[in-house]
Amino acid sequence: MKSFPPPLTAAEEQYYLQKYTEGDLEAKHILIEHNLRLVAHIVKKYQTLGEDTEDLLSIGTIGLIKSVVTFNSGKNVRLGTYAARCIENEILMHLRSKKKYFRDISLYEPIGIDREGNEIRIFDIIDSHTDDAYKKAVLKDDIKLLYSKLESQLSPRERTVLKMRYGLYNEAEYTQREIAAELGISRSYVSRIEKSAIEKLRPYF
Repeated sequence: MKSFPPPLTAAEEQYYLQKYTEGDLEAKHILIEHNLRLVAHIVKKYQTLGEDTEDLLSIGTIGLIKSVVTFNSGKNVRLGTYAARCIENEILMHLRSKKKYFRDISLYEPIGIDREGNEIRIFDIIDSHTDDAYKKAVLKDDIKLLYSKLESQLSPRERTVLKMRYGLYNEAEYTQREIAAELGISRSYVSRIEKSAIEKLRPYF
């Protein structure tokens, strides 16, 4: 991994943020350059997916630029925290478009370091509520995609089992045993149908 400029101090960051809000584009470039280290930290955990590191750095940098441009210092959230989420989002959108990202990420997994040397976790970022609108938009798109694939990729019985098992379409959730009783089949058969249906949907998420 290449070397990057050191993080700005809190005072320096505040100074350049203020200068940028006043229209100083050089201040914007400085804020971006001194947060590239954060991009590198986040990119590290995706290197095992076979993606080109330089490509991920470029994509993560796009997220960093977006974070600097859209950052609202009035929300009492540090730029490093907000930028980490934007960088993460940009990389995840890229990986999702290639349908290669299938592992669960722990909410407590470190994804970077802020300007004070503190570890940044996904939990910290979600808890800050800095990107609610974006998350809601992504969730809405995921739900639309899920329902579309339910209709096009699954058999009627598979759709029924998933709908009852996970409370889809605003239905109540049922246990496998309750579904088995309702459909007149064995619980083990319900389990097989559920697993088969999920495997059919997995490539799309």
